[in-house]
Amino acid sequence: MAETRNEESPRRVAAFFDLDKTIIASSSALAFSKPLLKEGLINRRAALRSAYAQLVFSLAGADADKTERMRAEVSALCAGWDVAQVSAIVRETLHDVVDPLVYVEAAELIAQHLADGHDVVVLSATGEEVAAPVAEMLGATRCIATRMEILDGRYSGQVDFYCYGENKAVAAKQQAAEHGYDLAECFAYTDSSTDIPLLEVVGHPHAVNPDKALRHAAEEQGWPVLSFERPMSLRTRIPARSAGMVALGVGAVAAGATWYSLSRRRRSRASDG
Repeated sequence: MAETRNEESPRRVAAFFDLDKTIIASSSALAFSKPLLKEGLINRRAALRSAYAQLVFSLAGADADKTERMRAEVSALCAGWDVAQVSAIVRETLHDVVDPLVYVEAAELIAQHLADGHDVVVLSATGEEVAAPVAEMLGATRCIATRMEILDGRYSGQVDFYCYGENKAVAAKQQAAEHGYDLAECFAYTDSSTDIPLLEVVGHPHAVNPDKALRHAAEEQGWPVLSFERPMSLRTRIPARSAGMVALGVGAVAAGATWYSLSRRRRSRASDG
């Protein structure tokens, strides 16, 4: 579980947000293919496969079978990766890679929930090393994401917790128990029918750019359907009340970049010696 800002006291209402295609107009994990390729963690063939998968994801939606195949492929692909290196790459490239993909409507909705005194919790099937910095950049209260098993500082290729489908509903219930949320007063936003279990446990479910199955469910249940259409850089659109969180995010990126640069120099000197 990744905390993204300090809390003085738990609040009674939370807004749960899916990440991919709800907050951002793409897959967050696949969006980092280029920087991972540049740093040698994946090869060009894997990058091309990721680009193709992203195209399929955007055109056809992420049903259970596709998402499971993607999870299995990503788990196998990242086995052996150094966790600190991945985290540094994500933070170093975060604003260039993700910032332009954020829906203006999502950023404004998150800011409104925070202004209303609600906690904002991002629930994502993406790995937490990717999802948590994005949530932090947006000023979210915390992020619950997929956790990969880590052995000796490297990914083993196994999954400790898959934040997907029914598990998102489980995570929301755990958050409610831990932080005192009244789920009947809580909100949820997602694009995918795989997140219907999450929508069913809150009092204010919303379908965002829904896939066909979710749109049908929303019509049957009378859930509001929202259209997010304007991905645009947060640097120019984020509300003034959230400017402090942007500054913190920029500071985190700068710190990550500095650490990663120094780490590479030390490894380079060691190899030269």
